[in-house]
Amino acid sequence: MSDKQSTLMVLGLAALLTGCAVRSSDSRIGSAAEGAPERWIASKAARAGIDRDWIKRFGDAQLVALVEESMKNHPDLWVAAERVRRAEAIARLSGAARRVQVSGQVNGLLQKQRFPGFPLSLGSNTAEVYGASLDVSWELDLWGRLRASRRAAEGDQQAQVQDYRAARASMAAQLAKAWFALGEANEQIGLAQAAILVRDKTVLSIRERFAVALEGGLASQLRLAETDLASSRASLARWQAERERALRQVELLAGRYPEGRLLSQKGLPGIPAPPPVGLPSELLLRRPDILAAERRYAAAGNRHKAARLARYPSFSLTGRTGTSTNSLNEVLDSRFGVWSLAGGVMQPLIAGGRLREEERIAGHDEEIALRELQRSVLRGFGEVEQALVAEDYFARREQAVAESARSAKEAAEAAILDFADGAVDALTLLSAQDRQVQTAFQLVALRRMRLDNRVDLHLALGGDFKLRTLE
Repeated sequence: MSDKQSTLMVLGLAALLTGCAVRSSDSRIGSAAEGAPERWIASKAARAGIDRDWIKRFGDAQLVALVEESMKNHPDLWVAAERVRRAEAIARLSGAARRVQVSGQVNGLLQKQRFPGFPLSLGSNTAEVYGASLDVSWELDLWGRLRASRRAAEGDQQAQVQDYRAARASMAAQLAKAWFALGEANEQIGLAQAAILVRDKTVLSIRERFAVALEGGLASQLRLAETDLASSRASLARWQAERERALRQVELLAGRYPEGRLLSQKGLPGIPAPPPVGLPSELLLRRPDILAAERRYAAAGNRHKAARLARYPSFSLTGRTGTSTNSLNEVLDSRFGVWSLAGGVMQPLIAGGRLREEERIAGHDEEIALRELQRSVLRGFGEVEQALVAEDYFARREQAVAESARSAKEAAEAAILDFADGAVDALTLLSAQDRQVQTAFQLVALRRMRLDNRVDLHLALGGDFKLRTLE
């Protein structure tokens, strides 16, 4: 066989063996799907699908723009994206062990040997050896140990992708909630300012009545009216501070410096139509945290398999082609070519129990990953059920408080007229006004809590979303 033929043979073997592919691990979600209900307990609706436009459903273009800005600029998402890229690199690196390893080298040796007992001119010998070689080595993955390791790394990479999806959804949800907090603060500020105007007029009215010693103008009632006025001013200061905090939180989540310049006078948006909730079984195939836990369970299973197979014998092939000569200028001359092919088998015999314990550790890791997957599934089911229950009760509470707020407003307006006519005393007026203020505050707070719960429901159901430039 010529040197050219031997070189082509070694390189051809390398190309053939490198082309072997690895199939991704099958889903193991069935291990955690047992006991899943056929439908949600808290909802009779079972409309399939997922609302991927839930950010847009709130009808606020500025919110959509802020979420889009957050997706591009927030450092937490940069970190999550880099973790995905790192996991991809590790997955590629894990495949290197299955591929043919090819290396080239050029070497030279100058050696002098002395022979005792001979004259000085004949008592030594100097030899020169030069060579160039192309070396190929490959481990035959007969049992699938290297394939299992590669699949484990791919499972970790796929889990990181799901973690990135979860991070995006969480960031969008946090920003939406911060935006709603800002909207609530704007509305509460408006209510507090309106309460200050009304109570200021009430104090003036009671003070005038007290000045002329009319019935109902007692000093205690005047002090109560002044107390309510001061409380309204304190409430205004509280909500102004809350607005400043919410402003900076929105800016932070959008990836901006928190300087409080994102001025917005918007209140809370309306409640969109309920999203499709689908079936519990569908949740297992779309929630990123569940999918990430399943991929980690699959990766742990492959590592357990690789640890078990490490106790089996391994097979290797090596090949070399090159030249060997005693003249440097002939190192690339094919007439001085050499080549070799060799195979070997290695069987671990005594390793101090290391391989056995590594297999046990990998088995424990697989069991831990299974329990973590089951925990993620149970938590996912619980979050959906809790959000659905809260959705129903928040709707009922809002309806009841809205009715109460309307009655309190009518009562306060009637009390003002009755007080002016002398039909009621100041205590009745103050009580009616306080109830109007408190129910109005409560209604806005309930609307905000209901919006927050709607965001939680979207996250619980899967949390994915679309924006203008994001798919």
